[in-house]
Amino acid sequence: MQVSEFDYHLPARLIAQHPLQQRDASRLMVIEHSSGRITHSQFRLLKDYLLPGDCLVANDVKVIPARLKGFKKDTKAKVEVLLLRILLENCWEVLLKPARRLREGTEIVFGEEMTGVVRKKSEGGIGVIEFQCRGTFAEGLRKLGEIPLPPYIREPLDDVSCYQTVYADKEGAAAASTAGLHFTKEAVEEIKKNGSEVVFVTLNVGLDTFQPVKTQLVEDHRIHREYYRVSRESARSINRAIMDSRRIVAVGTTSVRVLETVAVQDPGKGKWLVETKEGWTQLFIYPGYEFKVVNALLTNFHLPRSSLLMMVSAFAGKELVMQAYRQAIQADYRFFSFGDCMLIL
Repeated sequence: MQVSEFDYHLPARLIAQHPLQQRDASRLMVIEHSSGRITHSQFRLLKDYLLPGDCLVANDVKVIPARLKGFKKDTKAKVEVLLLRILLENCWEVLLKPARRLREGTEIVFGEEMTGVVRKKSEGGIGVIEFQCRGTFAEGLRKLGEIPLPPYIREPLDDVSCYQTVYADKEGAAAASTAGLHFTKEAVEEIKKNGSEVVFVTLNVGLDTFQPVKTQLVEDHRIHREYYRVSRESARSINRAIMDSRRIVAVGTTSVRVLETVAVQDPGKGKWLVETKEGWTQLFIYPGYEFKVVNALLTNFHLPRSSLLMMVSAFAGKELVMQAYRQAIQADYRFFSFGDCMLIL
């Protein structure tokens, strides 16, 4: 399958640079998978498309200030580090910039409270840094780190809390689960009052999630690794919904990735259930994939040639998704992290 099949032209003016003042004021495109029907609505009316008993599964990860700026201790040359994943206490896999000037053993000064030593360097600017902190690493990161916004957002945020979901709880992501940014606390409570259930899983979203696929063939792409966790309580709630034949509605592609990663077939019950589990996932979902757990999907509009667009195409069908994207462009929908969303039923 050619990656070029997932390309499209997006006018720059449709890339949302700022969030709306009211989170739930975004537009909502509704796609009925079975009929191919596409309608236009508002996110505030999401509850009208949900059924009593629906189980909404959202990613409760919290974005950390994962970008650190410092300088080489010996030459004072500027250095930038992006935290990718924790390996051991105070030891992280990172993206180094400029990588060519940083060697193993290089000491970096980030501030009076924090320094680091490059312990390992690999291809593509990936390395490992061991941090030394005056207090805890978390304290130093809160003081010195910056929230790394996606590369297509060119303007700084006045309020970085806009890049957190209202239910963000588990620290560890370099990027937000953007489908969840539309929810207000009131919207979550209203959904619950209408008889739907809201359950949380965790996926530490990395900035690689925004990168276009650079291979010619989809099948040749090697997807990034992300840490996930499904608690016993969440697995129990999700499995109860599955056994009751209630819909599993994934809030965002990150939730889809978790749910499909932990899916396990129960031979006795003849259904796919989810496990209580944590670990690292490299699940790459593209057309041809058979979904095991997810029945409906709320998601934003994704970049051309991205693995996320491929996942959505696998869920709803490539032709229908590309048709929906053409309609969204014609109707001036806002795209990407701070943009509008679609609900696929």
